[in-house]
Amino acid sequence: MTTTLLGDGRVTGVAFKDGSTLECEMVVIAAGIRPNVDLAVRAGLKVDRGIVVGDDLACPDVQDVFAIGECAEHRGQVYGLVAPVWEQAGVLADRLSGRNPDAWYLGSRSSTKLKVAGVDLAVMGDKEPVEEEDEVVSYAEPSRGIYKKLIVRNNRLVGAILLGDGAVVPSLVHAFAEEKLLTESRSELLFPLKLDTGRADTDPERIPDTAQICDCNVVSKAQIIQAVLGGAFSLQAVCDKTRACTGCGSCKPEVERIVALACQGLTTPDVLTHAQPAVEAAAIDDALPADGRVVVTLNKIERYKSEKDGLDIVPEVPRLAQEGWEAITEGDRERLKWAGVFFRRQTPGLFMMRVRMPNGLTTAAQIQTVAEISRDFGPGYADITTRQQIQLRGFQIGHVPEIWDRLTAVGLASLQTGMDNIRNVIGCPVAGLTTHELFDASPIVREFTETFLRNKAYTNLPRKFNVGITACREHCTPAESQDVALTPATREIDGREVHGFNVAVGGKMGSGGYRIASPLDVFVRPDEAATLCSHITFIFRDHGSRAARNRARLAFLVEAWGVEKFRRELQRRVGRPLLAAGTDARGQRSADHLGVVKQKQAGLHYVGMAVPVGRITTQQLFDVARIADAYGTGDVRVTVGQNLIIPNVPDEKVPALIAEPLLQELRCDPPGAIRGLVSCTGIDYCHLALIETKELALKTAHHLVQKLPHGKVLSMHWSGCPAGCGNHAAADIGLLGKNIRVDGQIVEAVDVFVGGKSGPHARAGTKVFEDIPCDELPHVLERVIPYLSNKRTMPSIAPPIRPAQPAGAELHADT
Repeated sequence: MTTTLLGDGRVTGVAFKDGSTLECEMVVIAAGIRPNVDLAVRAGLKVDRGIVVGDDLACPDVQDVFAIGECAEHRGQVYGLVAPVWEQAGVLADRLSGRNPDAWYLGSRSSTKLKVAGVDLAVMGDKEPVEEEDEVVSYAEPSRGIYKKLIVRNNRLVGAILLGDGAVVPSLVHAFAEEKLLTESRSELLFPLKLDTGRADTDPERIPDTAQICDCNVVSKAQIIQAVLGGAFSLQAVCDKTRACTGCGSCKPEVERIVALACQGLTTPDVLTHAQPAVEAAAIDDALPADGRVVVTLNKIERYKSEKDGLDIVPEVPRLAQEGWEAITEGDRERLKWAGVFFRRQTPGLFMMRVRMPNGLTTAAQIQTVAEISRDFGPGYADITTRQQIQLRGFQIGHVPEIWDRLTAVGLASLQTGMDNIRNVIGCPVAGLTTHELFDASPIVREFTETFLRNKAYTNLPRKFNVGITACREHCTPAESQDVALTPATREIDGREVHGFNVAVGGKMGSGGYRIASPLDVFVRPDEAATLCSHITFIFRDHGSRAARNRARLAFLVEAWGVEKFRRELQRRVGRPLLAAGTDARGQRSADHLGVVKQKQAGLHYVGMAVPVGRITTQQLFDVARIADAYGTGDVRVTVGQNLIIPNVPDEKVPALIAEPLLQELRCDPPGAIRGLVSCTGIDYCHLALIETKELALKTAHHLVQKLPHGKVLSMHWSGCPAGCGNHAAADIGLLGKNIRVDGQIVEAVDVFVGGKSGPHARAGTKVFEDIPCDELPHVLERVIPYLSNKRTMPSIAPPIRPAQPAGAELHADT
């Protein structure tokens, strides 16, 4: 017991009641709480350490007087934490309201975390062994400030102290609160990294839905997920809805991770401009049975599909158009996505439609029609996606039948461009034109598309399914993030060289981050490629997970089975031995196909025009159609970089085309920071996005134009939320949107990634900065550019920029 602080002007030590002293330079006082019982004493209530109450929380021998909270003493225990107070309040509310007159409070198993920034300390239950059979498991690493101690009784956790390793806290708190039987290997409790996956058991997706995340306000993981599914798509929105993080705030990191996890499993068509999973409305249905426990059932999308195939909504659209958008049920709103029609929460009553353009091949007549629809029914612009198609915006449900009639008249359709379907199949946008292709792969894209379009055998997949088929040697298509990727390869068969594809499966960009597709060690000839893609699709259909939608991509089936098992199943379905992979025919060079480029057809060029962030006005669409007819053959190509190409321009017409006013707006020679600019939809139209992206992307890129070395092309990709729809992890600079608090205000911010790429040597970008406010971002990226321009180390950057952890490693220009 401390009696005196020693020192004159500054502390030099403490003196204890037994006469001993301890030298020190700092004293931290943890005062705790003491019940205020003065009123109870004056009222004649029974008081010991606190106001004594029974299991009914009533004061003994005094009718209709109850006590809860820090002033109350229950079974000899006074609780100084907020979580037990909420438990007591719940019991008392049940009794007083008559909801459950027999409710009893039997005590709380308390755990708490230190509310000091930068210090990870959690304490729960017993601090020392109490019974002879108690087991003590401890680990200390003083140099890193790590100390872990567990008290185990009857193979259950009854107490713990955890310092310096917050990652293990959630699983141990859950084990403690639920009195779970523990694994025999105690080391797995202290070090929960799984060797087979390299991932921690404390990943948010592994935390049970019933686990209490916010102790202050008794908020479970299930309630956080339900808040996201109900429309709270940011940390702040979840906090407002559930009150999580509004107490001590120590649960914020866990809540943030769970929100990100839930958002990865909820991707709307607006943000699906490339390889992110389409789980627009994956949902958790909560029920509160009599015992008060939350029961979580996954998931309503599978229920909708079991009730009616998505394509069955198509003949019902005329009726829905007449009844109006308010009359459309939630189930039919989801099914409309099979028809390519998407309700937008940001613009109630106005819809989006995604128009399928396989391989990005379209025509002037089709572009003209899209422009007319945008003019007549939309906001005056459309969006080009990174899946080589166009999104129409701002029309009413009553316009859909006429829009479909116009699209059908020019050979376009919107079918199966959303939800659990095979999305627009991507490929080289200059297929059949470029001298750098092994062969023209666009016919295979068309063949496969015709196989699955309007075919119900393909419309009930566990999740979205992305396919890329290309024979371009310049790897202009991001094959590595596709569920199925066919890339150019050669193989000797019967003594001659055969051109075909190597096959990879299980790539993705969202649902937990960039996963590079796994090579299957399979070579396929062009005439067999579409059929092979169907076999792979059906493996996913028949064996993919249909439980948690954020883990339902093909990538998770490949990880669970392993490549060898997947290949064996594919071979079984093909019915004959598969050929081993051939020689990768891709080179080291990548291309965006912008500029004026000679075609392999003599005397012709294609002209690639940059459409910054893919947003194009109605008038620009009309001009594109006009110049495609006037200078080319009426063909137009759409790129995965959200740009456009006019092919088949004769040599003598190139100068006049370049002089067109449109090409002063959509330049074929844009500055490097504009040339590689890609952006997801952003918060304007996507209810998952946390920030506005397109305007921010343009503002930032224009700022960097003057800072980028001459001739340097910079790919800069923006994702507005953790779903990763902007492919931020595969760019020179990737920006991932988030919300942070600065001086008490919520502001838009990003995490910064560098060094991502696709191609034969694909790699995920490295996070180098976190929580950068968007209004400071241009100046931050000024200092990143020298690093990307072959300077070996990052320059020093002043606060408030926070380097991402782990820090301190030298970064190289080719990272």
